Amino acid sequence: MVESTPEGSASLRRTEMLALVAETGFARVADLSRALGVSEVTVRTDLGALEAEGSLERVHGGAVLRGGPRRLEPSFETAQDTSADEKRRIGVAAASLVRSGMSVLLDVGTTTAAVADALLEREDLDDVVVITNGLSIALALERAIPRFTVVVTGGTLRPLQHSLVAPYASAVLGRIRADLAVIGCTGVEASAGVTNVNLPEAELKRAMLESAGSAVVVADSTKLGRAHVGVVGRLDEFERVITGAEAPPAALAALRAAGAVLWEA
Repeated sequence: MVESTPEGSASLRRTEMLALVAETGFARVADLSRALGVSEVTVRTDLGALEAEGSLERVHGGAVLRGGPRRLEPSFETAQDTSADEKRRIGVAAASLVRSGMSVLLDVGTTTAAVADALLEREDLDDVVVITNGLSIALALERAIPRFTVVVTGGTLRPLQHSLVAPYASAVLGRIRADLAVIGCTGVEASAGVTNVNLPEAELKRAMLESAGSAVVVADSTKLGRAHVGVVGRLDEFERVITGAEAPPAALAALRAAGAVLWEA
């Protein structure tokens, strides 16, 4: 049954719904239901209204913007040039947690790509299994074979990020138990925890978190104090947050007050 809400509330909800679809390129009914705290019936009703006014187009399981998705995320290559030195230092710090014989879930992203680069420089490492949903990361680590075994999750390709998401990626992760997960994000905030702007990627990051014995999040200083629609996990679900020394003191203080363990690289 559709929730009984004032027209003004419905209008505000639909505006937020449209923003979520625009933010992620594609949004599923189930994800919108969770994000907005309403039933899937209400989501479908709202999507129908937005489609009728020409704002979006309903597709199987969800919706996209009319005329195709408008992506607010920068491409992998564009983001790679941002805070490059900071990401390099974060990568070295995260890679120092890896020991020979370990299995590591390495998430997609430019900061996690810096972790991959740092792992390549660790000539002391042997018999390391790296499972990743990032095609760029898998190709970079190819040079470490046979010292490393590189496993790609499979799944549906997101072109700008070169990442693999559901359906197959989540199924693969459900059959894995890794020693460590190194997870990227687009936001780390005291109350919201670790979040991501893209819902399918957030879902996969959550699966990585649940498939590892321990997990760290890597986030350059621009990600701190921000919260986005896709919740990856609470701060206390991560062993530590690895960020750069450039991080704003106020953001660091808020995270520490919320119980986060910080490592400033």
